[in-house]
Amino acid sequence: MKFVKERIMKPIIFLKPVFKQMIWGGNRLATDFGYDIPSNKTGECWGISAHPNGDDSIANVCYADMTLSQLWDEHPELFGDIDGDRFPLLIKIIDAKDNLSIQVHPYDKYASMNENGSLGKTECWYIIDCPDNAKLVVGHNAKTREALSDMIHDGRWDEFIRYVPIKKGDFIQIEPGTVHAITSGCMILETQQNSDITYRVYDYDRLVNGKPRELHVKKSIDVITVPAKSTEDSVMDTSNLPYNKWNKLIECRYYMVYKLVLHGKLDFKQSHPFLNMSVLDGEGVVNGQRIKKGDHFIIPAKFGKVKLEGNMEVIASCVS
Repeated sequence: MKFVKERIMKPIIFLKPVFKQMIWGGNRLATDFGYDIPSNKTGECWGISAHPNGDDSIANVCYADMTLSQLWDEHPELFGDIDGDRFPLLIKIIDAKDNLSIQVHPYDKYASMNENGSLGKTECWYIIDCPDNAKLVVGHNAKTREALSDMIHDGRWDEFIRYVPIKKGDFIQIEPGTVHAITSGCMILETQQNSDITYRVYDYDRLVNGKPRELHVKKSIDVITVPAKSTEDSVMDTSNLPYNKWNKLIECRYYMVYKLVLHGKLDFKQSHPFLNMSVLDGEGVVNGQRIKKGDHFIIPAKFGKVKLEGNMEVIASCVS
């Protein structure tokens, strides 16, 4: 008797986001994306996250009562059996009603040594929305580490920081060691390493419960790249990329990020260990399941053909 091995279809993994209240947050995650947010000071939606500070629950019935970190640990086959002790990426939507602190993230080695084995944080930003004539803090003007220390300790912020102009649909990579800050009125889709390590350099003297938020001046001076890399050509305009195809925005050692603007249908083979997808606008269908603005899901390893249909804007990411 001849037996035929039946191929079991792996499900698309849908996530229930975790929300973070922030001093600089607003309510646009509710008004623009329809999320049920905890307050009008909600700054972040952790749309795809297995981090201990915000571990998403799985929405699929077949994985009921599981978080993404548990799914990673118990079903590595869904993620291509890749090496690593944690899900490698974290996807956020950020609503900055007010300016975020001037900050910097460490590299892996420094974070591992100084932050209990944490990863460093390489990240990138896709600008969902921003005011006219918006700009982001990216980089600084100190030429030496001594000058850097002096500018920070003296509070010479206008002299210290650099700005880059942005508009809706722009994309920018933020390497560890880069001084940066998201500014008031911006909404951003952030793709990053699975890390929650941020060193605040300056926080506009804001108070929480009557006290200023903690700064991390020494660690910041340790990890800031001096001199800063040039910001010339650092911002990518994605507004005129072709429709109905995956357009690669970045490939670095930690991730690849793609943009899709779909008007109609697109079939493609999912050949990565896993593929994160976030719907930023519109609605449609993925392999018979309805999806809409604000949905986050993962196409698992060896899924086969993915069939998308609808009118929507999607940002996707995977490991490099």
